Amino acid sequence: MHFFKTSKGGAFLKVYLLVDFGSTFTKVTAVDLEKEMVIGRAQSPTTVGTDISIGLNNALAELRRTCEFNEDDVCGRYASSSAAGGLKMVAIGLVPELTLGAARRAALGAGAKVVGAYGHEIDNAIVKEIEEKSCDIIMLCGGTDGGNKKVILHNAEMLAKSQVDCPILVCGNRVAGEQICEMLEQAGKRVYLTKNVLPDVTVVDIEPAQNQIREIFIEHIIKAKGINKAEGYFDKAVMPTPKASLIASELLADGTRNEQGIGSLLVVEVGGATTNIHSVTDIIPFTKQTVVRGLPESRAGRTVEGDLGIRYNARTIFDFVGTEHLRQLAGSFSPDSCDPDAYTNLLNENVEYVPQNIGESMMDIALASSAVDIAVERHAGTLKTEFSAIGEIHIQYGKNLCEIKNILGTGGIFRYGARPEAVLRAALFSEQRPWSLKPRAPKAYIDTEYLLYATGLLSQEHPDAALRILKKHLEPTEI
Repeated sequence: MHFFKTSKGGAFLKVYLLVDFGSTFTKVTAVDLEKEMVIGRAQSPTTVGTDISIGLNNALAELRRTCEFNEDDVCGRYASSSAAGGLKMVAIGLVPELTLGAARRAALGAGAKVVGAYGHEIDNAIVKEIEEKSCDIIMLCGGTDGGNKKVILHNAEMLAKSQVDCPILVCGNRVAGEQICEMLEQAGKRVYLTKNVLPDVTVVDIEPAQNQIREIFIEHIIKAKGINKAEGYFDKAVMPTPKASLIASELLADGTRNEQGIGSLLVVEVGGATTNIHSVTDIIPFTKQTVVRGLPESRAGRTVEGDLGIRYNARTIFDFVGTEHLRQLAGSFSPDSCDPDAYTNLLNENVEYVPQNIGESMMDIALASSAVDIAVERHAGTLKTEFSAIGEIHIQYGKNLCEIKNILGTGGIFRYGARPEAVLRAALFSEQRPWSLKPRAPKAYIDTEYLLYATGLLSQEHPDAALRILKKHLEPTEI
């Protein structure tokens, strides 16, 4: 970290404070907008269990100690949050690959983590599952406008009888919208109505739902997580951290009117609880003759893999890939090694564990590489071969990432890990799995200053400067 001192008068600094309330740490990044540079970073354990402002004040005190700026130097304060598990959502739809798929896409794009997704008519067992998930929002959709309304009405009735106590966002068949809202409100539920996420089988309209999720986050979730205790310190409403990262990804790829972006982009974000993938790229078929099927894709998209965190889900990753794969992968980075089985058990018991030697560090890299391999494969489109009257044809489902120009790694494993380039390499196309449309030969970068969320926050008011600061701090790497 670089530290820059300012005079006590604060005459030459134009400081913006960018805060992220994480599940483990509250992080603060200070940038000087005038010089377009990072002037310091600090963090402190998040105190969501007591008073979240305590952790914030501790991080700010550390930042002031190292940077020595005055409060008069501060021109803006913005914040994001994934504290207490972030924004957890359950999606309920009709056909999984259609309305439910559109709902999941809306939720993920708005910064939510989908902890449950259910298609068709739900029953008492599913209602009990939803109650036990203690989610922050339920997204209720189903049916195109003027199409099937029986299923969404049934599901609304089941929710009305349930014990769920979180806001319910209704974004399905508009013909049934008012009836559903009346039914749920009479049952004492908090209900929000917005446009159908799938008004037609060929049209996905997720922006109204995303905007409403954002309003619910501000109105209910921030208060529930105690973040409202610190909200008065900031100039804008607190944003979900994944949303800030997605905004930054779009900014970096596409640029602004005055500042050029770097082109199509895949962002790999590895954390202790999840592995998140963001992509910003045009929707193109694998070849000119390829037939594209499925829901229309958006240029900017995000997926969250809640089973691929390298601490909370280390054992799950182990189960996916096996002992020998992890041992061989770690051994390819260094001859020193540790036992994969014992190490993943250790991580499950102590999610804050930090590697103590080279063998454990390499096993961390092996776990992260495996998580990235699986997560990017899930995010990328797939290619299948079918036979028709005209012969063999290629069918593409999802995004073709093969020609994506850039890939960026962000998160603790990239900032502190011993072999971040090896983790990024796991995102690339594999000849052993040619049906997975992963990137072939992108330029690679590491977010060494953990600036992605901060860029998204700063870009709300200063997109040009935010983009230049981010580009300045990206570290190229060879993969």
